[in-house]
Amino acid sequence: MRSKVKTKEPAATEAELDVQEWRAVEMGLEGLSRAAARRFGEAAWDAGEVDVAYATVESPFGPLTVAVTARGLARLAYPNEEADRVLADLAARVSPRVLESSRAIDPVRRELDRYFEGRLRRFETRVDLSLVRGFTRDVLRATARIPFGKVSTYREVATRAGNPAAVRAAGNALGSNPVPIVVPCHRVLRTGGGLGGYTGGLDRKEALLRLEGVLEPKGPK
Repeated sequence: MRSKVKTKEPAATEAELDVQEWRAVEMGLEGLSRAAARRFGEAAWDAGEVDVAYATVESPFGPLTVAVTARGLARLAYPNEEADRVLADLAARVSPRVLESSRAIDPVRRELDRYFEGRLRRFETRVDLSLVRGFTRDVLRATARIPFGKVSTYREVATRAGNPAAVRAAGNALGSNPVPIVVPCHRVLRTGGGLGGYTGGLDRKEALLRLEGVLEPKGPK
């Protein structure tokens, strides 16, 4: 009688174990109150156990989902982007070690508050562009240098990014900006002055340009 040979299950990789461990953490947090889960996230961030911390920041446009890493601001999402999907994307593309921590977000929150109040003209928050690569990253770096109250064009940004002919690609890069407002893609217009597109919608682009004095304030209806 032939004996059965038991095959050894392949060992889980370090990355797979990391995902499994953090799924277990998330399942455990589901049984906690929101406040307790937040306190756990704060402690984990302070201890260096979290790679991506997130929180909700109130704004004139509604609640923004804001996420940071040790390198800086990695994601700022408008309310039209579902928060769960934003966090799932961060877990898949940056790290599964994602937890809520208002304390980690506080420096960004304070700057956003001052910006929307008209008291901040330049963000000092560091930016983590690890979600983008290549020409897109070059376009966003060029866009980050456009000053408050000034505008540029898609062609000018493409030129500064190293490819004057890549105007459409520059527009696509700006449309995929993971950190709008802080990297001010709203300051990029069509040649001739047309607004062009905007990841948060044209109403928000207009509102930001009015805030910065590029467009005239809306008069009374």
